[in-house]
Amino acid sequence: MANAALDVLGIGNAIVDVIAHAEDAFLEQEALVKGTMALIDAARAEALYRLMGPAIEASGGSTANTMAGLASLGGTGAFIGKVRDDLLGSVFRHDLTAQGVRFATPAATSGPGTARCLILVTPDGQRTMNTYLGACVELGPEDVDPELVRAAQVTYLEGYLFDPPAAQEAFRRAAAIAHAAGRKVALSLSDPFCVDRHRARFRELVAGHVDILFANEAEICSLYETTEFAAAAAAVRGQVAIAALTRSEQGSLILADGAEHAIAAQPVARVVDTTGAGDLYAAGFLYGLTRGLPLPTCGAIGSLCAAEIISHIGARPEARLAELVAPVIYAAARRLGLEQ
Repeated sequence: MANAALDVLGIGNAIVDVIAHAEDAFLEQEALVKGTMALIDAARAEALYRLMGPAIEASGGSTANTMAGLASLGGTGAFIGKVRDDLLGSVFRHDLTAQGVRFATPAATSGPGTARCLILVTPDGQRTMNTYLGACVELGPEDVDPELVRAAQVTYLEGYLFDPPAAQEAFRRAAAIAHAAGRKVALSLSDPFCVDRHRARFRELVAGHVDILFANEAEICSLYETTEFAAAAAAVRGQVAIAALTRSEQGSLILADGAEHAIAAQPVARVVDTTGAGDLYAAGFLYGLTRGLPLPTCGAIGSLCAAEIISHIGARPEARLAELVAPVIYAAARRLGLEQ
């Protein structure tokens, strides 16, 4: 994966997050399933927004969060996603590019507005997401920039975007371009809700087009229709070159080349908001991978980044991640030097 101008190209939903605290009783009142993501229409988005408490608004979207994390680590990245030429679209573009991520996808001039995700954070730190996809559903294969794909070591695909048929076609086109250029393709399964809706197509995508798979325990179990994590882990072996499976406080398990690496979770004083934990784990992992670091080190960097995110509200880092992970990278470099 040498001679790449970019570390990672992310393709995903361009969404503005609206984050508010809520009690469990509010979730029950609104028939919301804690810790999951539900797709909602414009009318439901407006109604739920009116019922929410004081909120923080920030540019989000799973892959966009990953790309922001990569930039905070010092990596180079670009993003492909669809916004409308409206206020939220301008805010999203400014926020992402200001963090050092290239985002040149043209805004839609008609159709639905820029997407938003209404995120309710309960006292236990769990986030319940209600997403109005808006302009995101307009993304298609014509939005995939072949030069960007060829320029990136890894093209990272967001499972949340997989719903519209045009987006599925965009994923397959991006994967074909990447592999023809000798690059790698990564996929995040994103949410069991996504996997349940498109399980057969996800399996086909994973087996035929993906080199690196990111999934949490619920997602990988849903993909292979089992309640046992060990069975799901066994099923994914051989389907991809690398599988990075996260398990919250139990850390993560990395499967590659017939080996497995158990990575401990990084302890935090208090879990404030789990929004973006998986996104930032992927950012750290891909940052390490695109620098040729050993897989256990990639996982450790991912765990550090995830721990930083869950210690505060919001899915974008508040600390400079490059400084946070520097000791881990230094230690890995020393070990590699001793081995040589």
